[in-house]
Amino acid sequence: MNSRATLYFLSLFIFISCKNSSKDIDIINVNYNDNHISYEGRIGENKTKRASEIYWAGSSIKIVFEGTMVKTTLEDQNGTNYFNIIIDGKKTDVLKLKKGKHTYSLTEKLTYGKHSIELTKRNEWTFGTTLFYGFEITGSKILEVAKDKSLFIEFYGDSITTGHGNEDYTGEDKADGDVTNNYATYAAITAKELNAEYSCIARGGIGIMVSWFNMIMPEMYDRLNPNDPNSKWNFDEKKPDIVVVNLFQNDSWIVNQPNHVEFKRRFGNKKPTEDIIINKYQSFLKKIRKHYPGTSIVCLLGNMDITKENSPWPGYVSNAVKTMGDKDIYTCYVPYKNTPGHPKVEEHQIVAEKLLQIIKTKIIDK
Repeated sequence: MNSRATLYFLSLFIFISCKNSSKDIDIINVNYNDNHISYEGRIGENKTKRASEIYWAGSSIKIVFEGTMVKTTLEDQNGTNYFNIIIDGKKTDVLKLKKGKHTYSLTEKLTYGKHSIELTKRNEWTFGTTLFYGFEITGSKILEVAKDKSLFIEFYGDSITTGHGNEDYTGEDKADGDVTNNYATYAAITAKELNAEYSCIARGGIGIMVSWFNMIMPEMYDRLNPNDPNSKWNFDEKKPDIVVVNLFQNDSWIVNQPNHVEFKRRFGNKKPTEDIIINKYQSFLKKIRKHYPGTSIVCLLGNMDITKENSPWPGYVSNAVKTMGDKDIYTCYVPYKNTPGHPKVEEHQIVAEKLLQIIKTKIIDK
């Protein structure tokens, strides 16, 4: 065969090979309710707009595919929400949403093959609701998300648990999603370490008895849509193996501010006694226990000044747990961090390590 013929057949082979390797590449539209999408957290549905409703910090949307690129269509209420983009298990970028409905490119062109992409909400629900319409995949196949998470942990908390300003090292202690990252909180770190499904029911400033605003955790904990008191979560949908309650930080401040409007509304003109504080904490734990009879509960405090030396609040929680006589309720106290503002990422890591120690030794390995 002469050189011209050899070159011709070589070119033909390359053309056919390239054509065959790309013939299955296409644009695949995956709607919000496709069973290949894996959600974590309390996710609502807007049937009119045919979209999922994302409220809570830490809410997650994940898909696995064979292909090269991914886009998503989202509609943000206020243009103030932020999401992490996690490709193949590694955080790659932060997506700031614009107000209204827009399509966003989530990846540069990836090497063709199997990939996972996940969106996790960084900031809390007070920044507004996000509608998720679906993914647009440049690829050949949508795959099942591995069902390898044998544990499910649900967290109830305040700004510590949402991750308020945990990436803000300016000293301003801001709450915006550019410096608030729920994915790097003690709660999310704990869930990832245990390969557990994760749900985060939290709002900055909230308490069990009193908050900095007109809502307390016993009035919010059972909501699907936190903005709507008539929107109730179905506690039978999925039972957590472990519940973590990290509350009382805000109560511990407001009970000493008799002129605050919320003090007056909740307590009148009289500070709650130790017995009232203990009873209110027990009352909330009993609400959780009623929904989850077989679930282990960890009562966590820390690492802001509620666990400062001589603070009475760990004692209140210990007394509440002890007098309930529930063998599946545990306590975990993380020492005061003794730094300004909310915990930063490395301080969340310290909380996670302490919590993991309790969970592994007293719950998983018992």
